[in-house]
Amino acid sequence: MVNVFSTHKYSFSGLLHGLIAVFATLAVCASATVSSAESFTARSGGPSSKAMIARSNPSPADGLAFVRPVLSGVLYRAGFKGGDKGRTGLSKAQRSELCKAGFSSARYIDFGKNTAFGTTDCATGSVSYSAGRSIRPAEVMREIHDIIKNPGRGPMITHCMWGVHSSGAISAMALVQFCGWSETKAKKYWNDARNGAGCSHGCDSWIDSHFDKFKFDASLQVSDAERAAICPK
Repeated sequence: MVNVFSTHKYSFSGLLHGLIAVFATLAVCASATVSSAESFTARSGGPSSKAMIARSNPSPADGLAFVRPVLSGVLYRAGFKGGDKGRTGLSKAQRSELCKAGFSSARYIDFGKNTAFGTTDCATGSVSYSAGRSIRPAEVMREIHDIIKNPGRGPMITHCMWGVHSSGAISAMALVQFCGWSETKAKKYWNDARNGAGCSHGCDSWIDSHFDKFKFDASLQVSDAERAAICPK
């Protein structure tokens, strides 16, 4: 005779274990999503040199290439997969993704003549999208300083057409301004992250001419604790 109670018991036990497994999987997925979002906003001691020049890092928005941390939780850089040949910049969907990932600002460095700049809202906040210049970097440096001084504000992402030259120049200047890097060290970083891309009139001349337009601003001070939390290891 079949023990109906025993059969039901084991069926219920199997069902219970199945439900536990499902909820555990959902919890892991939710945790991974949160961790991914938090990875862009966390000021966790600065990025590694490997991450700063890696060709493949986690991306906060589809279609971006060479997403690289510069100042943890404060400044990231990127370009477009295949280059932004139309110079139309970030799409509405990409801006929305950046907003959801916790970014408060995006800057199109040097290009974007066909780009519609503005502010994009999401459930958790908003991201402002505007132009920036690598030969007139003072405005971008002031905004980065404001982000450093206001931890509740999300980070900035700077991008250019490919994510190699112009966004790299702004990033190198930020490392001099906020992390105490020498100009020589910053230029080497720019060169190491260039992916071998060429420059008109030579790459040394290119980056030298851009740094000629950059001036360290003593008024944009950051504390030792702030520097320890965001600057490269």
